[in-house]
Amino acid sequence: MSMNRKAMADHRATEALLAVLDSADRMPDAARLRDRSYELLSLVPGSTVVDVGCGAGRAVAELAERGVHAVGVDPGPGMLAAARERWPEAEFREAGAEELPFADASVRGYRADKVFHVLPEPARAVTEARRVLRPGGRIVLLGQDWDAVMIDSDDPVLTRTIVHARADLLHTPRAGRQYRGLLLAGGFGDVAVEAHTSVFTDPAMLSLLVRLAESACAGGAVGRDRADAWLAEQRRRAEAGRFLVAVPFFVASATA
Repeated sequence: MSMNRKAMADHRATEALLAVLDSADRMPDAARLRDRSYELLSLVPGSTVVDVGCGAGRAVAELAERGVHAVGVDPGPGMLAAARERWPEAEFREAGAEELPFADASVRGYRADKVFHVLPEPARAVTEARRVLRPGGRIVLLGQDWDAVMIDSDDPVLTRTIVHARADLLHTPRAGRQYRGLLLAGGFGDVAVEAHTSVFTDPAMLSLLVRLAESACAGGAVGRDRADAWLAEQRRRAEAGRFLVAVPFFVASATA
């Protein structure tokens, strides 16, 4: 693939992911989870808080509104470009969770939302979080359990196959349920875990199911015809007001 074609493909992939994230972020449950994460950070006005895997930067902007120096970090140039366009006054840096651009003990808060499931070694990210957090600093991890996504369907067996096939393509699909163990192993104290289930009935979330089905097809778990039939049923459900997706989220917090 030429560089131009690769750049175009990367741009399309970023736009597709942004559409899914924007749809999810606009849901009331998502806003409540973000607010809960800010509360658990125990924000100190004027202190530095890093949002790791910041994506398009919504949380960075919301944290800044709460009086802290928020810095968004993301390894994706496309995501960072979108974030800078949307929030030109905010600060963003290109970096991965395993190697943050901060000095030891230099930040008061660390937040990572829907990040750890894509990391091959989440423990490395926890070690890095411990490094950059000052003593008494707060860490908050949020994320869905990809192996436990619930979708109302006439074919539960096929639905289970698609959900698990998508999960199996991720580095750490069950990272959420592992947060407590990761934080304890990383030397954090006051570790607490909450479980929240977000229920989506808005047809806008069909884009998530398309991604699930496409991943299952690409991985060979289901054939194209079965995936298309499954998506057709979900679209009929959306048109009839019978669409439902429930996603379990874990929220873990701790003190450095």
